[in-house]
Amino acid sequence: MLLAGDDWRRTFDAMQQEAWRLETLPVYRVPQEEEAIRRFLAGEPVTREATQPWFDRVKAYVADGRNVGRVHIVTQPLSDYLRFEFEHYRHNVEAGETVRILDVTKRPNPLVGVQDFWMFDRSQIVLMHYEPDGTQIGREVHEGDPEPFREYQRIAVAESVPFEEYVKGLDA
Repeated sequence: MLLAGDDWRRTFDAMQQEAWRLETLPVYRVPQEEEAIRRFLAGEPVTREATQPWFDRVKAYVADGRNVGRVHIVTQPLSDYLRFEFEHYRHNVEAGETVRILDVTKRPNPLVGVQDFWMFDRSQIVLMHYEPDGTQIGREVHEGDPEPFREYQRIAVAESVPFEEYVKGLDA
């Protein structure tokens, strides 16, 4: 089953304990972000107001006792898009999202070949489908066993560092 629009929003809102994401790409082409990325590359900061809808949702989930988290697999140098996304992550963390970074610049990727996905309550998997340039082409509910995805999450978390720790190393 493909997810879009209100069905996608309801998937998040229906989670009881956790929404967790694995991000594997250096660029995500999202038409709604094009102007914001242009402004960021021109030197304009990414304000919390620019991230307010997601910030508010995460804050509400966390206040309700639910967790939102992600691990993003990266290599250096960071793409312009990742530098932009990292500014979003600063606000996500402030809202209560657990963001971690798995840098595979100088080591093998322990999740090579694993595609992007969201996992809800460690049981419902939504596969994120992208073109090679990072353009999203769909979201699909995975009908198979969720266990491999729980293992991907375990590996990603074990092999990554908290976002705040990672960016301290970049800023040094």
